[in-house]
Amino acid sequence: MTQASSTFPAVAVVILNWNGQHWLERFLNGVLATPYPNLQVVVGDNASTDNSIAYLKANFPQITIIQNDTNYGFAEGYNKVLKHIKADYYVLLNSDVEVKGDWISPVIREMDANPAIAAAQPLFILQTNPEFLEYSGAAGGFMDKYGYMFCQGRIFHHLEKEEGQFPQSKEIFWACGACLFIKSKAFWEMEGFDADFFAHQEEVDLCWRLKNAGYQVWYSANSKVWHVGGGMLPPSNPFKTFLNFRNSLFLLYKNLPQQHFHYRLFLRLVLDGIAGIKFLTEGKWKETLAIIKAHRAFFKAIPQLKVKRNNSIKKVAPEQMAGFYNRSIIVDFYFKKKNTFSQLNPKQFYKP
Repeated sequence: MTQASSTFPAVAVVILNWNGQHWLERFLNGVLATPYPNLQVVVGDNASTDNSIAYLKANFPQITIIQNDTNYGFAEGYNKVLKHIKADYYVLLNSDVEVKGDWISPVIREMDANPAIAAAQPLFILQTNPEFLEYSGAAGGFMDKYGYMFCQGRIFHHLEKEEGQFPQSKEIFWACGACLFIKSKAFWEMEGFDADFFAHQEEVDLCWRLKNAGYQVWYSANSKVWHVGGGMLPPSNPFKTFLNFRNSLFLLYKNLPQQHFHYRLFLRLVLDGIAGIKFLTEGKWKETLAIIKAHRAFFKAIPQLKVKRNNSIKKVAPEQMAGFYNRSIIVDFYFKKKNTFSQLNPKQFYKP
């Protein structure tokens, strides 16, 4: 830790590791070189079976290591690790993210100046090809009315080149979990991540719950990180397909406003079925099977989801839904051929 200062909020950068020694070897030194004056760096380990822990102890004695007794996934893994950490802000950082210079202070300044901001993210650059924005976060996350997620700078598989086209910090719908800044008080007010998500979209669920509680989520244009992406599961992995489809339904069931609940959830189920047929026609039967399993898991989980919905859902004012796109991004992308964020109809976004 560098010299602490009372003028700088306490920040804990927390990396959740699972068999990621190769990423720690590549990118951990950059994190430790961050010139933020009140910083601790923590590696939480999800019962890795590689040499991660021995490597950290031998090469980075200054780092705090917190070990979970099994692989709890991203959501519950972080919940368990963060219970042991005292800080004003958590920065949840994937091990495959490269950072340079003072990437922390610009985000903390914006969040500290506005008590309503609970979570934020920097700009995500593709580490393997820095001419492009990165898939998972780009310049902040948005959602269409059927629960499909996209970003400033990334719609479905289409990445925009990084040309400084998103120079303004702004409120968004969700911030990417690969580099998620969040006020610790707000994190625990929401009782952390929903462990039932295991991995994928748990940060979107958390951000939506924060919005339902009256908080804001922001994109900070004055900070950037470089993300490899796909460091844990490749895009074609059937388990990743299962998680994405199941968790999308979890997300909608828990958080959709009552007036849109039934028909939007039904249409999402139909769209999932169409996606499954498309996979099948492409010979990707494992992906289709993953969608069937995802739907089966969703219907089985409805009793628990009802409890979560009843405990959290309420009438949400439109200004709390900033970043929500009141159209179908599928129609805009595939039928109207709109593949950049600037081509979307700005009047269809909820604004604060």
